[in-house]
Amino acid sequence: MNATKTIIKNTLHKKNIHRHGYDFDALTHTYPPLSHYIIRNSFNQQATINFSDSSAVKALNFALLKKYYHIEHWNFPTGYLCPPIPGRMDYIHYLADLLKQSTVDSTNNISVLDIGTGASCIYPILGARSQGWRFIASDIDPVSIKAANANVTSNKDLAKQITCRLQHNSNHIFEGIIQPNEYYHLTMCNPPFHKSLADATKGTLRKWQNLGKGSNTNSSSNKQDNTLNFGGQKAELWCQGGEVSFIRQMIKESKQYREQVLWFTCLVSKKDHLSAIKLSLKKANATKINVVKMAQGQKISRFIAWSFAQTPSS
Repeated sequence: MNATKTIIKNTLHKKNIHRHGYDFDALTHTYPPLSHYIIRNSFNQQATINFSDSSAVKALNFALLKKYYHIEHWNFPTGYLCPPIPGRMDYIHYLADLLKQSTVDSTNNISVLDIGTGASCIYPILGARSQGWRFIASDIDPVSIKAANANVTSNKDLAKQITCRLQHNSNHIFEGIIQPNEYYHLTMCNPPFHKSLADATKGTLRKWQNLGKGSNTNSSSNKQDNTLNFGGQKAELWCQGGEVSFIRQMIKESKQYREQVLWFTCLVSKKDHLSAIKLSLKKANATKINVVKMAQGQKISRFIAWSFAQTPSS
């Protein structure tokens, strides 16, 4: 087995190019600064990085974006979320499947709205490069929009596919973003899932434990701090009422745009939240409700999709 290749459990989407792991030889060749973060797993000496080091995760992500998605410039302010690429690509692939099941050609002028795109603008970048989709990327944070827009405009042709929009009213999700003459095949969202700062802090501690902070690795940077391993600002991590409240608001607003969107979708972090969300969708008279499971290693994630359309659109 190649000691420079870290294997990811083969549970990602069958079309996910990252399902067979990280080839660190190829990645460090594409982006040499990544080599500074390569360490050896103490159990089998496979190459890896310290995933609790935000700088290492950022370098790995940039290497992946550069090698596989032809991204030459990608940056965001310190403290903002640095999302892992393989799991984000799974959401994209399963959305493409959803369109195909709706008899929509997933490569033909697909328009997508990404709610809460974040400073990294990761979903629009991945969707534009891998699927050729066109995106509106929205966020309530001006700093995120500024960084996202910089990531778009600094890479060839991305500005033709991605437009960033600031949501000026934090009480709204679609209102003020979806314009009267626009139609979207999909909306997508990775919502703030904590109910409070205290819950977000507890999540931080769990992440440190799950990542084996302080375990036996060859990394010298094992000092814990009070930040999430992938960063995150308030709007990215928590909102009043948590994700159930957020998604209920999304469902409420979606009725207003039922003629302008084929599929509304949103990630759901906890399976236990699905019953309350489904109840809200039934009350909203959604005609189609799908829960799509995504298995990523030992983690099972999911998104819920709903539509008011009587017949598929193309």
